[in-house]
Amino acid sequence: MHQFTIVPLSKEYARKIREDRKDDFGREITEQIATGKGPCRVSLRPFSVGEDVRFLLSHSPFPVDNAFNQPGPIFIHKKEVEAYSDIHIFPPEIKADKKSFPLTLIGYSREQNMVFTRLVGDDDIDLLIPKVFGERAEIDYLHVRNAQAGCFICKVERVS
Repeated sequence: MHQFTIVPLSKEYARKIREDRKDDFGREITEQIATGKGPCRVSLRPFSVGEDVRFLLSHSPFPVDNAFNQPGPIFIHKKEVEAYSDIHIFPPEIKADKKSFPLTLIGYSREQNMVFTRLVGDDDIDLLIPKVFGERAEIDYLHVRNAQAGCFICKVERVS
């Protein structure tokens, strides 16, 4: 039985960003050759440094603007890519590279209040996520963020 679902940014969202060339806040997006591994928030795969062309934009992963909104920089591929599809396991390439991707989990209530934070560290994130959901009923969903840069990587939802 699946215990959680990984939610990347949608292909439709990325397509709109590529077409409009503006982010959620009306700012022009920036095109650049990857200087870091990212990852792309649609495919949830790391970028090839010095090869992939990516867009830098500001994004808030919340539907309602409030004190916990935490907008920040994210990257998506310039070219259209498939959305991450193995949604019941955390992206293996991110999970395996703890140096490039130090992770933190942030839990939010249904009301979008921050109720939990935890560094992943050396823990197995695929085991940690269901443990957190099992121990903390007030958590409606999690955000995975880069613990160093603070930027949003993906949303994790409970499986009912």
